[in-house]
Amino acid sequence: VQLVESGGGLVQAGGSLRLSCAASGFTFADYHIGWFRQAPGKEREVVSSVSSRDGRTEYPDSVKGRFTISIENAKNIVYLQMNSLKLEDTAVYYCAGVDGYYRDYVPAYPYEYDYWGQGTQVTVSS
Repeated sequence: VQLVESGGGLVQAGGSLRLSCAASGFTFADYHIGWFRQAPGKEREVVSSVSSRDGRTEYPDSVKGRFTISIENAKNIVYLQMNSLKLEDTAVYYCAGVDGYYRDYVPAYPYEYDYWGQGTQVTVSS
């Protein structure tokens, strides 16, 4: 099982980026997927998640209305569209997956996920 993120980079405040997470070894349709981020000196936090059971998406207030998670099942890729980026969005972004069969809820904490990508850096400048 492998997850590989891409799409990070340097962007000015107010700009947009789209992150991608490609999976091999499992199918996104069977897994709950989360996007997390970790800024220097801070804990890893969830910024978006999607349920494998009903496609329900969740976002914390800090990104709600600006970030959108989506899945392209044919390519087995999960995207995170990030708009209206702010300085405080600067972090390393990770995608993570956990088998949805045993959970009827989408996990919100890092320890609940089994598979992780290597991360991609997002830097928002003023």
